[in-house]
Amino acid sequence: MNWLEALLLGLLQGLTEFLPVSSSGHLEIGQAILKTEAGENLTFAIVVHGATVLSTIVVFFSEIKKITRESILFQWNESTKFVVKILISMIPVGIVGLLFKDFVEGLYTGNIRFVGFMLLITASMLFLAGRIKTTQKDVSYLRAFIIGIMQAFAVLPGISRSGATISTALLLGVNKDMATRFSFLMVLIPVLGINFLDTWKYWQQGFAPVETTALFAGFISAFISGVFACKVMIHIVKKGRLLYFAVYCALVGITAILI
Repeated sequence: MNWLEALLLGLLQGLTEFLPVSSSGHLEIGQAILKTEAGENLTFAIVVHGATVLSTIVVFFSEIKKITRESILFQWNESTKFVVKILISMIPVGIVGLLFKDFVEGLYTGNIRFVGFMLLITASMLFLAGRIKTTQKDVSYLRAFIIGIMQAFAVLPGISRSGATISTALLLGVNKDMATRFSFLMVLIPVLGINFLDTWKYWQQGFAPVETTALFAGFISAFISGVFACKVMIHIVKKGRLLYFAVYCALVGITAILI
């Protein structure tokens, strides 16, 4: 993997991580087109996922700071309740990570047809959510768990994590601002945890060699495009324009299946 390939894949990861089009699916398609090595893909994925986590922290920094400051007071306030809901939402993906991690990793083998079918599922969810007009509810503990179940399904390449969680929240009647906020913040701890475990695993086994300039290019492009896409996605959900992405996912999915 050279620096230009890494730059393009980092850009792809950053944009698709937050837009409801499946970053994992697009990364699989991009890596298949560029014919990068599997070992390089794993090393690179750790780096660019770290970059997109940093993007989320930057965009929501003031909110994360407020939630952290208020939750450590050990009072049953709104921030503490929000943290508990985040923890509840992590249960399904935690179970998948502990029990089915090797199975899920086995799906990331460049099977573009499988990615195509999963993109069609993403398109269906976005289409249904895009038709919802009134959403005024808060994220309850039960809704947090249901949204967490959809996050667990989003470990499949082609199922958009943001698309699945935001769509589910909207279908449950959650307020659009809260749906977006909860979707982006709920992923921080799981992704950091997975990245830490993967880093530890591949450090023991030995990382596949990837040029430092390539990793740096991928990280920077993923971070900058991630910040941009995160802010754009917040605006998109507020305006209720998910139907456009439903059409896009359907087109890409059908193309992947046929070609």
